[in-house]
Amino acid sequence: MAIHSVELSRESDELFYARALANVASIRELFEALYATHAKRESYFESLLHTVVRAHSQRSQALRQRDWVKLQADEPWFTSNSLAGMSLYVDRFCGNLQSLPEQLPYVKDLGVNLLHLMPLFQSPDGESDGGYAVSDFRQVDPRFGTLDDLVNVQKRLQAEGMYLMLDIVFNHTSHHHEWAQRAKAGDKAFQDFFYMYDDRTIPDEFEKSLPEIFPESSPGNFTYVPDCEKWVMTVFHDYQWDLNYANPAVFVAMLDTVLFYANLGVDILRIDAPAFIWKQVGTTCQNLPQAHTLLQLLRQCVQMAAPGMALLGEAIVAPRQIMQYFGAGAARGKECDLAYNATQMALQWDMLATGDTRIMLAAQEVLLQKPLNTSWITYTRCHDDIGLGYEDTMIQRAGFSPYEHRRFLQRYYSGEWAGSPAMGALFSVNPKTGDARISGTLASLCGLEKALRDDNETALELAVQKILLMQAHSFFVGGIPMLFYGDEVGYTNDYAYTADETKSYDNRWMHRPLIDWAKNKKCSEEGTLEHLLYTATQKLLSIRARLPVVADLNNHEWLSPHNIHVAGLLRTRNGSRPLYCLFNFSNLPAYLPWITLSEKGLSPTLLFDYWTEEEFTVGADEEQFVLAPYGFYLLEQR
Repeated sequence: MAIHSVELSRESDELFYARALANVASIRELFEALYATHAKRESYFESLLHTVVRAHSQRSQALRQRDWVKLQADEPWFTSNSLAGMSLYVDRFCGNLQSLPEQLPYVKDLGVNLLHLMPLFQSPDGESDGGYAVSDFRQVDPRFGTLDDLVNVQKRLQAEGMYLMLDIVFNHTSHHHEWAQRAKAGDKAFQDFFYMYDDRTIPDEFEKSLPEIFPESSPGNFTYVPDCEKWVMTVFHDYQWDLNYANPAVFVAMLDTVLFYANLGVDILRIDAPAFIWKQVGTTCQNLPQAHTLLQLLRQCVQMAAPGMALLGEAIVAPRQIMQYFGAGAARGKECDLAYNATQMALQWDMLATGDTRIMLAAQEVLLQKPLNTSWITYTRCHDDIGLGYEDTMIQRAGFSPYEHRRFLQRYYSGEWAGSPAMGALFSVNPKTGDARISGTLASLCGLEKALRDDNETALELAVQKILLMQAHSFFVGGIPMLFYGDEVGYTNDYAYTADETKSYDNRWMHRPLIDWAKNKKCSEEGTLEHLLYTATQKLLSIRARLPVVADLNNHEWLSPHNIHVAGLLRTRNGSRPLYCLFNFSNLPAYLPWITLSEKGLSPTLLFDYWTEEEFTVGADEEQFVLAPYGFYLLEQR
């Protein structure tokens, strides 16, 4: 088969040939939707196909075999209940990539078999944005090691039956990147890789509708470049130049990078900030239709060249907009394979502060629309802040004022609210709107830091229970659970960042700990706080891995709020026993009528709780099951 001048041979790779037949027409259609009016669209389309074919031809036999194994599963491999991840900064976790294999027994023993290594590729000291300002997409930053070290880590993970997740910073580059350097030097072809203008006329038009991402530290969306006397779009920081995907040369170049990562053996590629990848005057330049078309095109190309690699869209946006990143309409389920369930994450913190589940339940009408054969990344904390971007209508349906409710949450988690045990901080405060996000570790936001400071044993026990409640909820709500490193042993806020001028402006560094392995090794010492949290997390992950009913097959339903303090979830699957997951977000015992468990057509009489390992006999409808303060139960129908 010949497509333009690209020759495909059935004999050389029959599976690839079949995928090409299945995908090329839709690849062409998506490409035309973006670039139909571009004068050189035909040559760029041919270049795109060459890029895909070349990448597959360079894919190792081991990775092709891994693709084949993944594709043979009855359901997409990333929906399995056997997957559990940990996100970490390599340098802060273990120093460098060479040292990482030494710590694999620690994470494997915990129950983690997927590692998300935070940005590793070359970025400038002092202008790295935590690695999200990339100056070379093909070179590992020397502070982490070398590309060979990364390949060795991937091989070790594969040998251990583990999976690798890496980031691609798709929206922008560092101004030190070769493309930006050539643009500064006056190369018109590379100036077209970015949004560059001779004066402020067009930038000022953009600014009329463009919001500021970091109004405190990086106001405005354009930066003047004296080298070439032009203005360049810099939505995040002045050292991060936004890529211009209206230029097909940019897409082809970045596709080549995506497939380079695929051929390193990446199992999940996290696409950073996909909401921003298409810009248009008169809009917010977020979540535009062309951004979705671009992601669909990217996925089709990946499916053709490296079908075992899943794409994760890091779209931390409003709930209805998050759902669009799975694909909508005719493209439903054909965009990103995975997305962060940022809405559910934020709503967990809402429930913990208020003891009220109604706002969370109001969001489920949207979240339950996730397409089959896609999945979530679920989490309590990550490297980023906690945003409160769920919709006002969801808050109003629970009877609250959106502004006052968010203001309460900000004050509660920053410790300003009287009686709050949380010790967090507000991030990216916008004095014009009152918007702010929340920084802090899982442990500090749950009250552990304050309990330790005050030497308050009762408060410490309560904080531990909150931590486990939050983790249990994120592990069993549906999707791949992703721990943030350090949370498994209760790291509290690290304030050392304030003494580092490259970090002091960004309080998110308080929840990005530098691991003290003497502390972590206490996880094997009975009686220590580290042992308590580690073994409890380990038990939760072990329970999850044993229960196929919690695979993410769109197989869960929320129970009616007979008690507004209790979030109740029913997980079902053919061939498995139903599982009731009950979470009490109140600091008091919660009473749940037994009839709650019968409302979905089931009539349980005996329940086994995997967490406490107790059996419960179901009482009469009007009788009640008592949940301990901040208690949770994983009840299997027997």
